[in-house]
Amino acid sequence: MIRAGRRHLVRTLADIAGQQGIAVQTLINSGRLKAEGFPAPLSAGRTRLYDGEQVDAYLAGRPVPELPTVDDDEDLLDRQEAAALRGMDPAAWDRRKKDPAVSEHLVLVGGVEHWPRHVVRDHTPTPRRPSGGGGGRPAGVGDQVPRDLLPARVAQLLDDDPTLTAAGVTEQLGVHRNTAQAALTALRAQRMADVMEQRGITAAQAAAVLGYPAGLTRRASTLAGAIVRGRQARPYLADVARALHARGWTTTDTPPTVQHPEGDECLAALVLDSPEAPAAALVWSERHGWRTSTSRRHPLGRGAAWPPPGPNVRHLATGTTPNPADLVNALDSTS
Repeated sequence: MIRAGRRHLVRTLADIAGQQGIAVQTLINSGRLKAEGFPAPLSAGRTRLYDGEQVDAYLAGRPVPELPTVDDDEDLLDRQEAAALRGMDPAAWDRRKKDPAVSEHLVLVGGVEHWPRHVVRDHTPTPRRPSGGGGGRPAGVGDQVPRDLLPARVAQLLDDDPTLTAAGVTEQLGVHRNTAQAALTALRAQRMADVMEQRGITAAQAAAVLGYPAGLTRRASTLAGAIVRGRQARPYLADVARALHARGWTTTDTPPTVQHPEGDECLAALVLDSPEAPAAALVWSERHGWRTSTSRRHPLGRGAAWPPPGPNVRHLATGTTPNPADLVNALDSTS
């Protein structure tokens, strides 16, 4: 399982291979994954996931830290673990997970389905609706509120009712359930991040301060944590932007916007718009550090996956926040 608060540390085999500058198959063939002391996978499924803090310690030759052992409501359970907690076989859980009360809490980590412990433990099947209609937006009807106006409208609803749900947004504003959920999660996360910074408290504590029910803030809590970390990274990213501008590879020294495409990780892209620049763009990840990109328009790439090094992708410097001067030198040496 993925222990509460550690989702942003999860690494896939591709992540670990890229960290070492090798291909995934090379990593598997090396036998390192089975070496004594190498961290155990977080689950027994076909797709292996690892804890990044443990992997980093092992690769650096440091003692591998133990993972938390106390169960938490926000632990993320995979298919087998969810079935075991419910005392059912995985096939039965595959049917149970389709219930809207479960499916709306689905979390994909490294391509593997997970659900919060409290959702798995406390779920009771949703009664079937009688045929002949139901609430929400009628099928085939477009969103009734323009996307650019939606955040302000949702903010008004949330001000009036901190327990607002996506279904409530859909009912009141006539937008698709997914649109409502995304807007509500983003707004809650921003407000929770503000309180977390102001008071130095956790996401769960911030949700309680704002009156948000714990059962409605799982995704927002994850995003709020990433937002806070992104804000903390802004001074460093601004220093990098100034260093690249001073080198003549960018026409401005504007720092990049921190993005959260998967909700739990901080990413940023710096477009190198000078003809003399050795790459089209640079991409920063809080997990992996810096790499080059061949696209100025879509530097993060599809799904914001971290690609292994190759002819068109170069991993730069060492660590996740190398000195800007070292980053410039590393990029200079590849040109």
